Amino acid sequence: MSSSVFVGIDLGASRTKVAVLDENKELIGRSVKKSGIDYGQTADACLEEALAMAGKSTADIAQTFATGYGRKNVSFAKDNKTEIACHAKGCYHLFPKALSIIDIGGQDNKIIKLNERGLRTDFKMNRKCAAGTGAFLEEMSLRLNIPLEDMNDQATRSTEMVKLGSYCTVFSGTEVLENIRNGKKVEDIIKGLFFSVIKRVMEMDALTENVVMTGGVVAHNPYLVNMAEEMIEREILVPAYPQLTGAVGAALFAMNHQ
Repeated sequence: MSSSVFVGIDLGASRTKVAVLDENKELIGRSVKKSGIDYGQTADACLEEALAMAGKSTADIAQTFATGYGRKNVSFAKDNKTEIACHAKGCYHLFPKALSIIDIGGQDNKIIKLNERGLRTDFKMNRKCAAGTGAFLEEMSLRLNIPLEDMNDQATRSTEMVKLGSYCTVFSGTEVLENIRNGKKVEDIIKGLFFSVIKRVMEMDALTENVVMTGGVVAHNPYLVNMAEEMIEREILVPAYPQLTGAVGAALFAMNHQ
């Protein structure tokens, strides 16, 4: 008889993530897709792909929980939890210690603090401005005419970072164009953009000793982690799948409510 699985879905404004956990809390299936304009359809497609990876079917699902911007659009979820709760649970499962979690997503960023028992002690969230988020980097990639997926490699090749004076996406775009006109190297401008993302996030709140970085921006731009480590002068923990911590947390909540 097939063993039961537990599903977590993190339906964000930019990407939808699904995690499938077995009864031992091991990640056995996963999927990430652009959320698009039909959240329900994307959720169904991600579930199908994640279950196929796990070698399971919908009949094997014991429970499903949803989180994220579109969590109430997931028809097959039994219940939903906040992003803060799910990211906290997912990260503490991977790193069971007192933590400061930095999550950089497509539309927002957050800092979540947990004590040694995994209980949330504080959090800060930025929703009002694109600066410091994936949307900021997407906009800048268009200004530079550089594919978003190439920006990390470009930043690593920089030898002289161009620091930007503004955090505002609109004003930063103007600065980028001015630097291009003045002959600055693209890789040096991109490193400056990365630095502005990290600096913006770091200024949200003070960090505790153990720091974890998660989110799609971190998954696709690991150089951001290197820059953050230089800034705080210590190693930062990064999950094997930084984009999935919210979905994993939702699946763990599903397991607790079977």
